[in-house]
Amino acid sequence: MAFVFELPEVGEGVVEAEVVSWSVREGDVVRVDQPLCEITTDKAQLEISSPKAGRILKIHGKPGDVIRVHAPLVEIDTDAAGAAPSAASPDATNGNGAAASPASVPDEGPPAPPPKGGSRATPAVRREAREMGVDLHAVQGTGKGGRVTRDDLHAHKAPSEAGMPAPRQAPALPQVRPSGSEERIKLLGVRRKIAEQMRKSKSVAAHYTYVEEVDCGELVKLRSKMKGVAAAHGIRLTYIPILMKATSVVLRKFPNLNAVMDEDAFELVVKGDHNIGISTDTPNGLYVPVIRNVEQKSILHLAAELDDVISRTRAGKAKLDELRGGTFTMTSVGSIGGVLATPILNVPEVAILGVNAIRDQAVVRDGQIVIRPMMYLSPSFDHRVIDGATGARFVAALKDVIEHPEKLLLELK
Repeated sequence: MAFVFELPEVGEGVVEAEVVSWSVREGDVVRVDQPLCEITTDKAQLEISSPKAGRILKIHGKPGDVIRVHAPLVEIDTDAAGAAPSAASPDATNGNGAAASPASVPDEGPPAPPPKGGSRATPAVRREAREMGVDLHAVQGTGKGGRVTRDDLHAHKAPSEAGMPAPRQAPALPQVRPSGSEERIKLLGVRRKIAEQMRKSKSVAAHYTYVEEVDCGELVKLRSKMKGVAAAHGIRLTYIPILMKATSVVLRKFPNLNAVMDEDAFELVVKGDHNIGISTDTPNGLYVPVIRNVEQKSILHLAAELDDVISRTRAGKAKLDELRGGTFTMTSVGSIGGVLATPILNVPEVAILGVNAIRDQAVVRDGQIVIRPMMYLSPSFDHRVIDGATGARFVAALKDVIEHPEKLLLELK
């Protein structure tokens, strides 16, 4: 009997999704809960699993296609649930160049883990396997349901059990492409959503960036003192939670920066809750998990929550609601390098704060040249609703709190 599996509702308000990759092909036999494909919505990339066992009769949509919720996704012959896949059936490709082999399907009942040679893995793991030169079909997965994890990849790549060191290899020479060659890369999934969001941001908002230099000497001392207290509670304290709290304190004086634009009504919607998004680089692209009600939480609470949601976001496990609803965004590439960046607004928000690397620099204090840990703040604003003077005053107030972080104890403006 043919069962038509429709694209399920994957989140509140989500009406469509883009197909990123397929893990099966027509003719493959699948188990219950076996991954069928990866899809992406406005904010999250998700894995869709099979609700029934059987043979794939028809696949609807290729990578890059947009499918509406409740529209057909795949058709499954459930009468073939006990059949074994044809030995001649070639591996499927997931649209990113990685292979996914079919697995034999048991009769209805508890799903069996895929046999050795299966390639049940997330797109990030599949990409890492390609970069490492590891054949996923030869890796035994130890994750849930037999999923191949990063640890499985590295264990498979490790030297032999005898502890013999791996043979030395000469470094590979850089490859030069033939003159006139080119490669076309289709923008799919998160990369496509990022591109659409950036294009919308630049076409809708009137960007301007204001840069200020901040002395972080007292901030560095504060974090050093607080790290031990945080560690005693099992919390890793970075600068970001402290800067989030400082930003929230200053936003009380500048409420119009904690706002979004309603383009249809052409109204500025000022938000009471400080829901601050943190731009996060992940193996699957750029995501912005949101920490809600920053104004109501302590620095240690923010640190714990931030560490948790960023870890889950990078692992592809963040909930859809954790990736939307922001009122203000912070972005930092200081750990990578660079002096400063000019961030693009995360519309419909009207402000974004660029936080850059803290570096020792020679500065003049009281007529003397001294070495101080300095940082550039580089926020961008929507000039339609945030005047230059307002943006400058906001940065000046934030600079004052960062340079005198004791004000956070009383949350003074």
